[in-house]
Amino acid sequence: MKIAPLNSSFMAVSMLGLLVSALYVLPEVSYRWGFTFIVFFTILFIASLISMVLAEPREDDIEYFR
Repeated sequence: MKIAPLNSSFMAVSMLGLLVSALYVLPEVSYRWGFTFIVFFTILFIASLISMVLAEPREDDIEYFR
């Protein structure tokens, strides 16, 4: 199974979405939508962690750091 390398912005969006969902949507707007968004952004964050640890670097990235 191949794991795709993801951008660092993917992790930033997942963290920001998780914070906004937990601090604003859950208590202010709707409990159901807040919980759903928290689960969604948690899955995105876990995917970015897996990508960060297990993904092989792209050829462009390897040439950039040489």
